[in-house]
Amino acid sequence: MDEPTANPLGTILGVWAHPDDETWLSAVHMLRAVRGGDRVVCVTATRGELGSTDPVRWPAGPELAQARTDELDAALGILGVKEHHWLDYPDGRVPEVPDEEGVGRVLGFLRDVRPDTVLTFGPDGMTGHDDHRTVSRWVDEAVAQLDEGQRPQVLWATNRQAWLDRWHPELEALGVYMGAMPPVTPESEMRSHIEHVAEEQDIKYRALTSQVSQIEPLVQAFGPDRFREALSEESFA
Repeated sequence: MDEPTANPLGTILGVWAHPDDETWLSAVHMLRAVRGGDRVVCVTATRGELGSTDPVRWPAGPELAQARTDELDAALGILGVKEHHWLDYPDGRVPEVPDEEGVGRVLGFLRDVRPDTVLTFGPDGMTGHDDHRTVSRWVDEAVAQLDEGQRPQVLWATNRQAWLDRWHPELEALGVYMGAMPPVTPESEMRSHIEHVAEEQDIKYRALTSQVSQIEPLVQAFGPDRFREALSEESFA
């Protein structure tokens, strides 16, 4: 089990597609960095205005965009992350953004923040979502434009086979992976793998469930204790 305050990743820049991506995949990585005194900057491409889990309570469009904006603010506040930026692209239409623009905006953050590590999706997008996959490509192309000595390490979100074997069937049945097979990486090839201590697990649970418009159906399906148990690790390759 990792030490709860260990952060070998230095300054972190997280580049994600929708609110809650960052918490699902990197909450404890960010938490450990903040607690270790390292800078954490989070960038989100869209406000997730199409991702309604309940059209009556959260109609797709501006109302949901505002709800998810507020929810992300709350989640990052729980994790202690104070630097966040929106790219404000339309949800579901990130691939339509000209590459020169999307890559250029990511490059701007790379040059401003000068991270040691970028956390993002791999080319698979974790769920196969085209917004996720596009963001991953923007990061790779932006990093390639930096001088070699200035390039951060880029870590892609992944899963252990054992974790996936246990939780994938239920998550897939609930539509989390959108029919795509999520990535798997052998533990020996992980670049960063965190098994959360109990306090970290509690904090991640609070941060994720503060994004109620997205997470409430999962908590209802799993039950609070089992859902908390599923939030037991984060993996990057």
